[in-house]
Amino acid sequence: MTDENPSMLSHVSIGTNDFDNAVAFYDKVLAALNCKRIMEYPGAIAYGKAFPEFWVQTPIDDQPATTANGSHFGFVANSREQVDAFYKAAMKSGATDDGKPGPRPQYGDAYYGCFVRDLDGHKIEATFWNE
Repeated sequence: MTDENPSMLSHVSIGTNDFDNAVAFYDKVLAALNCKRIMEYPGAIAYGKAFPEFWVQTPIDDQPATTANGSHFGFVANSREQVDAFYKAAMKSGATDDGKPGPRPQYGDAYYGCFVRDLDGHKIEATFWNE
């Protein structure tokens, strides 16, 4: 295998109660980080750079999607500008602010990131580590 997957996880999935709006949201927000749709199935779309790492889908059990307190999903940014673009795209697409872009010394001197809540209330983060 010549292209080894650099990710530690196979993938994560989040549920949505409004699939079309959630997909439109993530199409814009993840494009700011150079991510794209990798796979598509009815009711499910996977995003990544080379591998399907982040899925947005309707719950398979047909029950309402819910969020979990204490969990969030962090995306890698390659620059402060990408963090800012992620935040701007999220806010323009209907996200709720949960922490504007900036340094967070409690996470280390190299950290620069932002936090938002997506349309279903999931907490998502974009992070740049300037080491």
